[in-house]
Amino acid sequence: MTDAHPVLSFVIPVLNEADSLPSLLRELRQGFPNAELIVVDGGSSDASVSKAMPLASSVLLSSPGRALQMNLGAACATGDWLAFLHADTQPLFDQDKLEQFLHGDMQWCFCRISLRGGSAGLKMVSAFMNKRSATTRVATGDQLLFVKREVFESLNGFTVMPLMEDVDICKRLRSHNSGGIIPLMVASSGRRWDEQGLWRTILRMWALRLAFFLGVSPERLWQHYYGRGVALSSGGE
Repeated sequence: MTDAHPVLSFVIPVLNEADSLPSLLRELRQGFPNAELIVVDGGSSDASVSKAMPLASSVLLSSPGRALQMNLGAACATGDWLAFLHADTQPLFDQDKLEQFLHGDMQWCFCRISLRGGSAGLKMVSAFMNKRSATTRVATGDQLLFVKREVFESLNGFTVMPLMEDVDICKRLRSHNSGGIIPLMVASSGRRWDEQGLWRTILRMWALRLAFFLGVSPERLWQHYYGRGVALSSGGE
């Protein structure tokens, strides 16, 4: 496999991630030297684009919305596997360890998560997230989703929706069966829990998932999550 056609393409949707993005890209380049690193900016007002340009394989400009951004990145990717990675999430493994899982009948998978932050109880939250996602085979966007290109294309990518695009695609991926959680870990920012309070955030996230399961529209969920005074985009950041 040559650098001109990497087996793995990381697709990283960003919005105002100038502080964390350079270190993430350097770590990815070191741990995954043959991978393609595609940054898709959704209209950042900080230096995200300029800081990504010397470090990424490609930097794309998109309309805001995580689903739109990831679909654009996937359309421009050349890898056989697509890896959808949030800018505040870091793989705690390298290319050699990953390649043990991306073979055979595996068509999609995601990682275990370790939330990092100042809130007491994040270890507990991480454990519950890992248990739930292992049981349901539904991941959050922070769990680094890997999907074979042909499977992603057969599903027409992410549904363009303000929230829950990660839940939606995992439910559709389950029909392919050969996939689910793998025993590799990512570290992800616990800033949501730090800023909004641990138990308040737990209850809020479970309420959103339940409402989505019961058929509440992603648009209504987005307004609840971000506030009615915030303009609705086609995807949440």
